[in-house]
Amino acid sequence: MNETTDRLARRLEQAERLLFITGAGMSADSGLPTYRGIGGLYEGVETAEGMSIEEALSGTTMRRDPALCWKYIMQIEKACRGAEPNAGHRAIAALQRRFAEVWVLTQNVDGLHREAGSAQVIDIHGDVRKLACMACTWRRAVTDYAELSCPPRCPECDAIVRPEIVLFGEMLPLDKLAVLQRELERGFDAVFSIGTSSVFPYIAQPIIEARFRGALTVEINPGDSEVTHVVEEKITHGASETLASLCRSLGIT
Repeated sequence: MNETTDRLARRLEQAERLLFITGAGMSADSGLPTYRGIGGLYEGVETAEGMSIEEALSGTTMRRDPALCWKYIMQIEKACRGAEPNAGHRAIAALQRRFAEVWVLTQNVDGLHREAGSAQVIDIHGDVRKLACMACTWRRAVTDYAELSCPPRCPECDAIVRPEIVLFGEMLPLDKLAVLQRELERGFDAVFSIGTSSVFPYIAQPIIEARFRGALTVEINPGDSEVTHVVEEKITHGASETLASLCRSLGIT
């Protein structure tokens, strides 16, 4: 491990801009599940109501039957509740002291990158702890859902409240896509893919484009993904172990 991260550290000596693309595997060491779904929380299961989890956790169901949708959203939040940033999250945040710009593009909805101290985070699927009214401008960040009704209602207008996450069948937020596109056009000296299967084009494309431009591309993932054949460096160790070792190789404590 030290030999690998020492080699990466040498490659990063002249780097200024880094991008870390993270998926559910990034938060595994925080005790969060890595199976697929909103933020990586389900794997093709059928609900008690006889529908797929993708249908239950869809924008259509939120509008048609918000109590049903919220039932499974609350299961997601409960899985995230009490989780804290792990050594990998903290390592990415620490790299901000060494490089001019460190960006994070995350599929996770747990908010742990910001909690760890990362300043430039594109949480493309949202944050489960941020709530918004579906009818008015009321918004609120919460610590957990323990005191919420199912479904919760807006204290201002009594309409249904929803978390600011991308449900199945919904478009990605245009403002976050615009930020991502702007930063990709500026270019990165190195792009890391961490703990994600990279099945979505907007997650795989930054790696593909970076490799085409000759930038350093690294995948940290025990398994293979859609970008494994693209990256220059493939590391099969866990995210926390690898990123903490990279910080040590760079002299960051």
